Formats: sequence, C-alpha cells, structure tokens
Amino acid sequence: MNYKISYAASVIALATVMYSCHSGDKQNEIPQAVALPTDFIQLKNGDADISTGYPGSIEGKDNVEIRAQVTGYLEAVYVKEGQYVNKGQTLFRINPSVYNQEVTSSTAAVKTAEANLATAKLEVEKLKPLVAGKVVSEMQLRTAQTAYQSAAAQVTQAKSALGSTQINANFTNIKAPVSGYIGRIPNRIGNLISPSATAPLTTLSDINTVNVYFSMNEADYIRHSKALLDNNTGMVELLLADGSTYTYKGKLESASGNINANTGSMQMKAVFTNPDKLLRAGGTARVMVHQFMNGVVKLPKTAVKDIQDKFFVYKLSVGNKVIMSPVEFSGGTANDYFVASGVKAGDKIAINRVDVLTEGAQVVPKVVPVK
Repeated sequence: MNYKISYAASVIALATVMYSCHSGDKQNEIPQAVALPTDFIQLKNGDADISTGYPGSIEGKDNVEIRAQVTGYLEAVYVKEGQYVNKGQTLFRINPSVYNQEVTSSTAAVKTAEANLATAKLEVEKLKPLVAGKVVSEMQLRTAQTAYQSAAAQVTQAKSALGSTQINANFTNIKAPVSGYIGRIPNRIGNLISPSATAPLTTLSDINTVNVYFSMNEADYIRHSKALLDNNTGMVELLLADGSTYTYKGKLESASGNINANTGSMQMKAVFTNPDKLLRAGGTARVMVHQFMNGVVKLPKTAVKDIQDKFFVYKLSVGNKVIMSPVEFSGGTANDYFVASGVKAGDKIAINRVDVLTEGAQVVPKVVPVK
C-alpha cells in the first residue's frame, strides 16, 4: 500500500516539474513589435503665400447725394433709376417760371442803374467847364461826382443781384456733378422740391473705381505694416458674393489714421478698378489680403500632434525608428504651419499614423512627395 502511494506521488511531482518548466519558457518569450508602414515627407525651404480674408462693403469712388438748391415744383425727370449718366448731364428740372421772372426784373434793374450812371456822368462832364470858367462853384461839381460814384455802385449792386437770380434760375436744371449710376428716385413730377428736404432727389455713384471698406484687427495691421517695410506685401483679391474671384487685383490703403479703441481694429479699404461695372455700391464681398514669405519651412497640420497645447511631430531617426520632437510655429495657412524651431529642412516627418506612433517605434518608412 505504501509503495503505491509513493509511486503516485512521484508521478505527480514529475508532472508538476514539467509543467513549471514549460510555463517558464513561455514567460521568458519577449513579444516582437510590428513595424508600421508609415509615410514621410522630407521638409524643405520654400516660398509661402499667406492669405487672410475680411468681410467688406462696396462703395463707389464718389457717392453723391443729388439735392435741389432752390425750391419749386418738379417739372421733368430726364433719367431712370439705374441709368448710367455722364458728368454735366441734366437729371431733373424744377419749374423755372419764378426764377426767370426774377432774372427779367434784375436785368431791368441793371439797365436802370446803367442809365442813371450815364446821366450822372453827363452832369459831371457838363459842370467841369463851368467850374473852370467860375460860372458855378466847385461844390456843385463835387456833388455831381459823388452822385456819379453812387450811380456806379448801384450798377455794381444791380449786376450782382442779376447774377444771383441767374444762378438760381440755372439751379432749376439739376445736373450730374460726376459720371456714375443713378440710384432710387423717390420724387415724381409735380412734387414740391426744397433744399431742406430730408431725402435727396437721388444718389449718384461713380463706380469706375470702387472702394471696399473692411476692418483689420490690430495684430493683422501690425503684421501687414511690417510686411510693407520688408516689401513682402502681395496682391489683394476680392471674393464676390457668388463665391467667384474678381478678375482684377486691388490695392490696399488705410481708411483711418487711428485704431478704434472700442473694437481694437483699423478701418481699411481695398481699391479696385471696375471697367466692366460688375461691382456696385452697396454690395458686399470678401477682401483677401496676401502676404508673401520667402525661405520658410512648411509643415502639414495633419503631421502635428497636439498634447496639452504643445505641438509634436514624429521624425525619422536611425534604424527606421521615430523620435517625438517638440516644434514651434511662426504662423501658417489653413493647411500648413510655418516652422519656427524644432525641425529643419531635410528632416523626414511622419504624415500618417500620428495617433498610433510612439517614441522609438519601429516603422517601415516611405518618403512621399510634398503636395
């Protein structure tokens, strides 16, 4: 009986030793990491175009309110809303009857004053030889000369009054001060027109050249000013309301000399030529301000890993391993960052698998062209 128990114990012990040895072999095995196929780009220096968009409102180079300068009834309207007119073209006529009568009356007053002047002159010429012959006193001659001077002043006054009435009569024909497009015409024939009316007769917009007004924040304004000093300022484009790009390039100018303390922005304007009359006053568009930069290293945003507001990239190192490098940027576009420090031209940077790569990870690198 004891022999059987001893034999069974020996078998169990042997099995335990064999199981322990087999388990130990499995625990000593080190799993091998799988090398991940990863795409890389090789960084290089290049030129960059930074574009920033601002919503803007379109105004004609000259936006003029057409107003009456005399009171009267509107007698004729020679133009239509939306019509293009040339400088000097007659737009409206106010009934001129009253003003024509004033011109007639003033003309008669001038003639009367001129006749009085002629009479006074004759009196002076008549008295001169009589005074010389001591027939009449010198005092009479001086009186006649004073009357002549008074008559001359009355002629001048009458002519001035005539000029005023002629000006008022001319104001009954309202003409275009500039070339441009006619706006809305609220008045109709027969309406009483007055210089004190709240609404103008119409508005006239010269849109051969247009100004697109917009606000630029202080940081952008400073950056733009520095670019001007470095001659890095590029073109100005206009995106229209339908999403298309306007054919002609623009010029950027300041519309104000100071930064608005309430908004922290500078009022700017982009000036565009408008030969096709496509841009109209009152419209809206988006001003795209471009700035050119030379010798920058661009890094796709898809290659950057953001960890607690710090940025990292995976750089290919020796042995086809990656190292995680911190990077800093000096700006960028919608798709790329501009590198300030951390990586340089010639470095190979992973552009995919950024979320699964780790420090020292083994990769199968494939260098792809930069898009």
